[in-house]
Amino acid sequence: MNLNQLKVFYTAAKRGNLSLAAEDLFITQPAVTKGIQRLQEYYEIKLFNRFGKRLVLTDAGEVLYDIAEKIFDLEKHAEESIREFQELKRGHIRILACESFGAYYLPSIMNPFSRANPHIHLSVNILPTGHVVEGVAGLKCDLGFISYPLEHNKVMIKEILEDRLVLIVHPNHPLAKHPPASPKELEGENVIVHEKGSTPYRMLNEYMRQNELTLTMPLELSSNRAIKKAVENELGVALISRKVADAEIRTGRLVAVSLPKREMKRKFYLVRHRDKYISETLQQMIDRVDDWAAAYMKAIRLA
Repeated sequence: MNLNQLKVFYTAAKRGNLSLAAEDLFITQPAVTKGIQRLQEYYEIKLFNRFGKRLVLTDAGEVLYDIAEKIFDLEKHAEESIREFQELKRGHIRILACESFGAYYLPSIMNPFSRANPHIHLSVNILPTGHVVEGVAGLKCDLGFISYPLEHNKVMIKEILEDRLVLIVHPNHPLAKHPPASPKELEGENVIVHEKGSTPYRMLNEYMRQNELTLTMPLELSSNRAIKKAVENELGVALISRKVADAEIRTGRLVAVSLPKREMKRKFYLVRHRDKYISETLQQMIDRVDDWAAAYMKAIRLA
């Protein structure tokens, strides 16, 4: 099979449009059309149905597309493996992380790692958990860190950390002076929540259901910083990782309150591609993550 023709077919199928495929491949649209025609003629089978400018795969095309995707994933693996050997003196680790881990935990790993390995370049992008998993699956990064497990056949997920969730309140809030002894004392509270699907959001709803509570949720924010600011401005209370609000709690701008009758914990996970080549540089980072997480968990238990 001609790999160039297969690449043309794969790109056209992925984009669903001949013009867009031509742009991606830096060739003309007639060249894309010709490449697909030759492939179909060689195997005497139709791979696409056309509906105007839109391309839709036939059953045979679907099978070939799945195989082509695996082939080009392997091609990326090969390129990355060779690049690792070429860049032994420099090295580059690309990381995708969910907001909570990327902003509040990852610096404690990256900073000492960078000091010990100044020749290794680290780049980090903060994305929602679902996007992190897709990025790892698509080989757009070397490692990912997520706040809840998402199944994907191309990735491996490992739990690395467990941390406490606390209710943060303004120092003037009644709960700051008299923490609730029972869940019912939270009835009617205004709770600022993270976006739907996040760990604090799901755990808060489960807590409400178990204790038959009715809480008002006037604000739904996607940023931990925005949530903390909203609580500082006395717009409500919020359920958040203790680490995330550590600076504000230590300086007295916020107060951490444990929820009655239940200690809430959240987990974080490391995610990587199942088939990705693990270079010496990348293994160093994975080992650093494991060592840091073990030390962090030990410190929490002793606190």
